[in-house]
Amino acid sequence: MVGFVGRADAPQVLADRLARRLADQMRLAGPVKDPVGWLIGVGLPQRQQCGDVRCDDRMLLDSGQDCPRCAEKQADRRDQRRAVAAAVDAAMPGASEAERRAATEKQLHQDVTARAWAKAHEWDHVRARQAATAQARAKAAAAQPDAEGPAAPVAPVVLPAPRPAAATPAPEVAGVDDDQELVIEDLTREQVLDWRTHAAHDHQIVHDHIARYGEHSAQRLFTRSFVATVQRLAGLGHLDLGYTPWRPA
Repeated sequence: MVGFVGRADAPQVLADRLARRLADQMRLAGPVKDPVGWLIGVGLPQRQQCGDVRCDDRMLLDSGQDCPRCAEKQADRRDQRRAVAAAVDAAMPGASEAERRAATEKQLHQDVTARAWAKAHEWDHVRARQAATAQARAKAAAAQPDAEGPAAPVAPVVLPAPRPAAATPAPEVAGVDDDQELVIEDLTREQVLDWRTHAAHDHQIVHDHIARYGEHSAQRLFTRSFVATVQRLAGLGHLDLGYTPWRPA
């Protein structure tokens, strides 16, 4: 925090954060039963809601203003919801309001889930190509005989841009933004478990989620303890032995 607001303003920014979160706690969940645990898990940590490192509860730490990236994400979601609702209204002119609302929520959920899995598959292909390229370079270097004199510099390998993975697309809806965000509240229990199973095998999924949606969102989807474990293992570098707190089925 000091790096964003300076030593002089950091205490006040932290006090404002605690006051804001305590007010939310009292309004939504009641009095704090474990003050120390609440401070460590809720009151003190920065809750980054997007990829901007300055973001804290959709506010910028250095200026106190609303986070523009979070505002843009919210605007995109509202635009998409309006577009889907309009398409549902056109397709179901005689349906009741409850039926149209249910159809809209179902369509939104299908769009979000399909695009999220497509992005995950795309990253899988990118990492597979990177690993294959590194392996090919290692084999070529091992097969090359030693020569006198300094070796010629090896030109860097430029990886092609990732191609969209083959995935079953969700039904097309006019006016829906292709860069749809993942909405955790729209995921079913089975889909959350699928995300966690994939993350247990590939910790990069957690890092990608943090970079796009923020650490707080990753903690909600993958649990706080698993995110902390992934971050700790990432800091160990070559000592990462593949430990994961889950045992996928």
